[in-house]
Amino acid sequence: MTLKIEQDSDGQKTIIRLSGRIQSEHLDQLKTQIDSDQSGIALDLDAVTLVDVEVVRFLNTCEEIGIELHHCCRYIREWMMREKDSEE
Repeated sequence: MTLKIEQDSDGQKTIIRLSGRIQSEHLDQLKTQIDSDQSGIALDLDAVTLVDVEVVRFLNTCEEIGIELHHCCRYIREWMMREKDSEE
């Protein structure tokens, strides 16, 4: 399954729902989605099945700049923490 991106807004926050595999080649498209919105942003990762290391680093950066991560599965969250620890 490839990446599927859906966007929804409640007027205050934009929720970008991601489904499938997120790979580094999808990051430019995802950054464009994020940059096109000036309201608060949340990424819903509930239906994400697989990521690569560049995506994990990207998700860490998203959190650092205030983008919320919703429904982030345990293996991705643990990988994100390991990446943060290795950078320090």
